[in-house]
Amino acid sequence: MSKIQAIRGMNDLLPEQTPIWQYVEKVAERVVQSYGYREIRFPILEQTQLFKRSIGEVTDIVEKEMYSFADRNGEDLSLRPEGTAGCVRAADQHGLLYNQQQRLWYRGPMFRYERPQKGRYRQFHQMGVESFGMAGPDIDAEMILVSAALWRELGLSSNVRLEINNIGSSEDRKRFGAALVSFLEQHVDQLDEDSQRRLGSNPLRILDSKSPQTQAVLAGAPVLSDYLNEESQAHYQALKVMLDAAGLSYVENPRLVRGLDYYNNMVFEWITEDLGAQGTVCAGGRYDGLVAQLGGKPAPAVGMAFGLERLILLVESIGTIPAAALKPVDVYLLASDKSMQASVLTLAEALRADMPGLRLLAHCGGGKFNSQLKKAFASGASFALIVDPAEEAGQPETLRLRPLADEAEVETVTRRDLSARLKTLLEQ
Repeated sequence: MSKIQAIRGMNDLLPEQTPIWQYVEKVAERVVQSYGYREIRFPILEQTQLFKRSIGEVTDIVEKEMYSFADRNGEDLSLRPEGTAGCVRAADQHGLLYNQQQRLWYRGPMFRYERPQKGRYRQFHQMGVESFGMAGPDIDAEMILVSAALWRELGLSSNVRLEINNIGSSEDRKRFGAALVSFLEQHVDQLDEDSQRRLGSNPLRILDSKSPQTQAVLAGAPVLSDYLNEESQAHYQALKVMLDAAGLSYVENPRLVRGLDYYNNMVFEWITEDLGAQGTVCAGGRYDGLVAQLGGKPAPAVGMAFGLERLILLVESIGTIPAAALKPVDVYLLASDKSMQASVLTLAEALRADMPGLRLLAHCGGGKFNSQLKKAFASGASFALIVDPAEEAGQPETLRLRPLADEAEVETVTRRDLSARLKTLLEQ
């Protein structure tokens, strides 16, 4: 009988990998919470119509990449391909948006049927940050500053650059789109195949084409900035003033449009050169019309999201993860004599109660002392704690602390002093 394998593009995360994920997730969680954002959780499955109305029916995601199916009641459902639409649906459904300000964040798996490659999978994990009820450029600036703070905490500030653009209102883009189509129709034979297809469905995405021949054609095309209304321009200028005041460097990219239809006015991306072709680490923008588009009362909104797989690849390539974050165990507890196994388990429970957060691995399964000690070294622990029998009846057991990472001397410690001594050693 053949073995059942994981679905292509949907990967297992093994115990050797999860410490890196836990570190990045904890840092990200700490950063967003420091700005007052609260966690929201919502289902992996949603009605397909949610994504058609939000992302857009003529986008690649909806047309080619969603995992959609009819359930037993014939309802058309989809695994979520991104998080913003579900966040908006959940927040609106539970009365969190109308005449309120909300700062929310979420994290979890997303699904897109696309060609698996390094940093891009069919099941991937995304963390999103969304704010609602604030229309000014100050919340736009804060959203970008949250992401900048995350790069600082992860040691990535010098490895990413910020690109921003103003894509105006939907009316602005309609006028620009008509002019763009009129121009490109005169050069359709010079466009790549994908751009030719998009010409009739989503022409603004052609601006983001990676084809050199298409980009050569676009050099003479109409410019979006010439079609923007005064309010949108003023909003964008105010945002730039705030970013300048915060000392945050950025590049204005007039070709940056984002692939989701719900964006308006300000959009941004964080780009790295350290991941090859998969250069976007984080992206977002303003989407003031989405709440109403999904049936809620109009509410201004801005958000961003980053893929954890890609971010972790970047962190690993730069080597900014502290060694302590990768260490699975602090202390390996064992006994020099098999008669002491009960003492090992009771001591382990006492230490965990004394020292919340202590990562302690108690040896189980028996074996000779030297065999146990080999397992202590293999565990990755910083110390082995060895319980020895009492030398005399009525006397407490002897406890030995043996460093495993260097040649430091073994020390004897009493039970009374053990927790304090361990704490001191682990903080060094």
